[in-house]
Amino acid sequence: MSVVHKALQIRLPPLPSIKDVIRLYKLRALRELSQNFLLEPRLIDKIVRAAGNIQNNIVCEVGPGPGGITRSIIQQAPRKVILVEKDPRFLPTLELLGDACKDKVDIDIITGDILHTDVAHFIPPDVKVGWNDPPPPVNLIGNLPFSVSTILMIRWLEAISRQEGVWSFGRARMTLTFQKEVAERMSAPILHKQRCRLSVMCQNWCNVKYKFDIPGSAFLPKPDVDVGVVTLTPLKQPVIKLPFKLIEKVVRQIFSMRQKYSIRGAQTLFPEDIREEMALKMYNIADLDPVTRPYQITNSEFGRLCEAYKAIITEHPDLENYDYRAPKKKVITENVDEVIM
Repeated sequence: MSVVHKALQIRLPPLPSIKDVIRLYKLRALRELSQNFLLEPRLIDKIVRAAGNIQNNIVCEVGPGPGGITRSIIQQAPRKVILVEKDPRFLPTLELLGDACKDKVDIDIITGDILHTDVAHFIPPDVKVGWNDPPPPVNLIGNLPFSVSTILMIRWLEAISRQEGVWSFGRARMTLTFQKEVAERMSAPILHKQRCRLSVMCQNWCNVKYKFDIPGSAFLPKPDVDVGVVTLTPLKQPVIKLPFKLIEKVVRQIFSMRQKYSIRGAQTLFPEDIREEMALKMYNIADLDPVTRPYQITNSEFGRLCEAYKAIITEHPDLENYDYRAPKKKVITENVDEVIM
């Protein structure tokens, strides 16, 4: 007979509600930091449950703010919680939580920008596992500010590709909130209206699951859009086994003209005078129809395009550093009237 083990839960001492904490500490969400406070305990618990069983795990929460999600994480009895918060106004509320559970859960509070913080320094080395092993007992959880979510996701994908930072401990899982449109992009399959560069990049390195929506009305202040909760688990092997920068460059340029034939975007990978010739060569090597639209291309087909691009820049190394976005060099001519004869 199978025995179902109920997850251990930590009961925190009586604390003021998050609404009361916000009022007591005179906290307000700052628009310039894209802050939105999630106040509904039922939805907060749902986010944390989406991460799976985090008992005895190391949990890093990004942007805990007043600590609503933090409370729910602590109640699931993790081994350690690492909080990375950019806004020092929230330190008293987070320290209040730290004091409330100091004998039960180890808590590190880091005041800093997650874009410039290496969380790996705070993770105990004994949790490290091999990349091909099941994911380690390490979770990233966060209600991400809209303004940094896409930038942060791309940076984390690059870290995953190199097995660096948090991912030097193995295939650590993420449970994150995004603007609904961004969440849809991350999980969008081919032909989906939201299919874009972010779709290909996320799905190349991770198993992406769109879990559920949270209405904007659940946040304070209410954002103009709803929010999507996404879980990402790094894959043992990426679909495209090439350097991150090369893949990102090819995918970005092809999607730069999303509604046009995909070869139009691919042409911008090359200087103007050889653009059409080289892009056609790239598509011939990849055995892909040039009139395919970017959102119709599968990840494995993008892999063939990336391999083809790599073959071309290996043959013509001077093309590798070509950047379509770089400012064009101006040709300076002398003013004829000022030339001394």
